[in-house]
Amino acid sequence: MLPMTGAAETTPIAAPAEQMAKPTAEMQAVLDALKALGAKPIHTQTVEQVRAQPTPADAVAAVMKEKGIKPGPEADIAIQDMMIKGAAGDIPARIYTPPGTGPFPVIVYFHGGGWVIANIDTYDASARSLALGAKAVVVSSHYRQGPEDVFPAAHDDAYAAYLWSVENSGKINGDAARMAVAGESAGGNLAANVAIMARDNKITLPVYQLLVYPIAGNDLNTPSYIENADAAPLGKADMDWFIKYAFAKMEDAADPRVNLVARTDLQGLPPATLITAQIDPLRSEGQAYGQALMEAGAKVHMQNYDGVTHEFFGMAAVVPEAKQAMDLATKDLRAAFGN
Repeated sequence: MLPMTGAAETTPIAAPAEQMAKPTAEMQAVLDALKALGAKPIHTQTVEQVRAQPTPADAVAAVMKEKGIKPGPEADIAIQDMMIKGAAGDIPARIYTPPGTGPFPVIVYFHGGGWVIANIDTYDASARSLALGAKAVVVSSHYRQGPEDVFPAAHDDAYAAYLWSVENSGKINGDAARMAVAGESAGGNLAANVAIMARDNKITLPVYQLLVYPIAGNDLNTPSYIENADAAPLGKADMDWFIKYAFAKMEDAADPRVNLVARTDLQGLPPATLITAQIDPLRSEGQAYGQALMEAGAKVHMQNYDGVTHEFFGMAAVVPEAKQAMDLATKDLRAAFGN
């Protein structure tokens, strides 16, 4: 790690390459399994088809079965499915409780899926590992998705889920004084926005934010978009597809809740860990947002992982870099919680 302005730790930002980097052998095994399961590129299908097709989580399960890898202790985390108050009606949530007596810190976690696809089950592995590793209750919240409910429905639901978690922390064996937000991809954007909205509305501010390859801009011509235009499981055409269904009109993608890197009001936000993947169109904007947070005075721990793609974070069982990333994230969260 290299010190940066005395306020953060960071690894060097990956330099643009003339061609897309090659996945590690373990990452490639997951991509091969996903293809073997019949998953097709997102942008070639309808919303209904994409929602129904195998996911990277299914591919991880297939690799585990093929290699005889048994589930780790996170499989025994206690869970409770419930409906919680969203912005326009109840939304599904899953509460993950680590071993011990509590009260525990609380992580409000938002899954990815471009604000169009995926759900709590798709990202179950990430939530389980965060609960176990950070020794925290995880509230994994779903949210309304496009095209049925377009922007800003997901953002409104994410803020409502955070409010619910603060107000009901005692009922879930949590400590409202030790709240954090976390998310991957579109969910990373939601987590970042919840921190901003908590600051603006002067409610309980998260003590930490974990942002994993977040959507943080609306420029589809950044170095990582150019480098990874044809990457799997997420390429440039796939992001175009998500934009088509997540927003009522293209102009909405320029909203400051989406184009976080253009914001000039990032002062007073919690410290963050920001994780990116080398083979990911979203790498550049994630790193740019981390830099913007640092310039606004936040402490940011940035880490890029080479040889892995978008969606790698929840693959700790089969991808070593995912295990490293999860260990880093939970270590930083424990430090923020005082665990």
